[in-house]
Amino acid sequence: MVAKTFGSAVSGVDAKLITIEVNVGQGTSFYMVGLPDSAVKESQQRVESALKFFGYRMPRQKVVVNLAPADIRKEGSSYDLPIAMGILQASEQVVFPALEEYLIMGELSLDGALRPIKGVLPIAIEGRRRGYRGFILPRENAAEASIVNNLDIIGVETLEEAIHFLEGSLAIDPTVTETRDIFYHSLTDYEFDFSDVQGQENIKRAMEIAAAGGHNVIMIGPPGAGKTMLAKRLPSILPPLSLHEALETTKIHSVAGKLGASASLIAQRPFRSPHHTISDVALVGGGGNPQPGEISLSHNGVLFLDELPEFKRTVLEVMRQPLEERKVTISRAKVSVDFPANFMLIASMNPCPCGYYNHPEKECVCGPGVVQKYLNKVSGPLLDRIDLHVEVTPVRFDEMTSNRKAESSSAIRERVTNARERQVARFEGHKDVYCNAMMPSHMVKEVCVINDAGKALLKTAMERLGLSARAYDRILKVSKTISDLAGSDDIRVEHLAEAIQYRSLDREGWAG
Repeated sequence: MVAKTFGSAVSGVDAKLITIEVNVGQGTSFYMVGLPDSAVKESQQRVESALKFFGYRMPRQKVVVNLAPADIRKEGSSYDLPIAMGILQASEQVVFPALEEYLIMGELSLDGALRPIKGVLPIAIEGRRRGYRGFILPRENAAEASIVNNLDIIGVETLEEAIHFLEGSLAIDPTVTETRDIFYHSLTDYEFDFSDVQGQENIKRAMEIAAAGGHNVIMIGPPGAGKTMLAKRLPSILPPLSLHEALETTKIHSVAGKLGASASLIAQRPFRSPHHTISDVALVGGGGNPQPGEISLSHNGVLFLDELPEFKRTVLEVMRQPLEERKVTISRAKVSVDFPANFMLIASMNPCPCGYYNHPEKECVCGPGVVQKYLNKVSGPLLDRIDLHVEVTPVRFDEMTSNRKAESSSAIRERVTNARERQVARFEGHKDVYCNAMMPSHMVKEVCVINDAGKALLKTAMERLGLSARAYDRILKVSKTISDLAGSDDIRVEHLAEAIQYRSLDREGWAG
């Protein structure tokens, strides 16, 4: 007899339907076909042990399991449960009247318990799109899958529960999550707040501008000046995630297996801070079965690279294209996968190896040319994609001990959100442009119009400060963001003047 069950395979951040066909007939061998990897092939032992644990048997006949379509490679252990159910139906040990109405996924342990799997959310989305009645899966994954409505999410703890449910002898209430309520209640529930930061008003202002325009930032300053502290608080002033952005972000984390047990919709912008020993594949994504890297995990959020010159040059260079295109394409011989990567890059670095170049009190002990050599570890093309260069100085003692309450993240976020709303209205109708940082060069000339006084100031600044040509567009984009924060339709001279000061690393002679 032939039985069919349905599962899914995740490719990139989307899922594809997989049909698990089981045929039990004359013979004695077990065959698994349809391009399974080792983890899928090993399911025979897990399935046999789990069936025996609950009093069922593995047929001592010829068993053929086909995973269709046969040209897609099947990977992982999540096909255990649908294979087990197919074997029971095909061997006529159990009759499942509604077997083909459900998607079924789950990894079996030897005692029949179900272990959680990765990529549940895109599978549930695909199941709803295909019109399935429900999705049977490990209970630990039920909260994540229940984000998808119009699909019965049946969380089970053991193989026996799944069997009795499909037989009709056990009623299991579908897992229901009030997604919108949870989402809107958690939108602004951030662990870190700018009210914790004493002093550093100029750096907070730069962070506000970066958040308002979606600009990338590099902070240069001595150890202990507060660079990491400020970077961790940046997500708290970014505009709240939309429901669509939250779903997109959650899908990526689901595919990567980063959501954790009983996790639901991600309601806050992600903040990723990889160590400087990270490999280029871990940062961008890849592997035999392409998985999202750190830049995709920070999609719709912040990627923080602390001690930027300590990262391997190859790691930094692979970021150049994603920073421009806001997506990563992983190409293999038989497949090409796209991962979204629309993130804000926040980097920090010391000004020199000893950390005290340009320090107001401590003396730099680095020899001639050492500072420039240190800065040259970060390539020009990468710096070209960073709009704001901010010098961070140590906080003075009187500021640290002040009882004055610093401005909260919620107050800053309100101004940032208003500025972003102006940009969304401005770029309506322009595909893939939502904020000032995304403007291509031809659009900068149309949007960032400056008067004669502004042109004279910019010309003087570029000549006297030795600013490079690549700084020109960046200054105009940042000045437009400053004008949006001020509620102005025009770029005024004071907006340009403030934007010019955020190009420290472009000044000739900055490093001696």
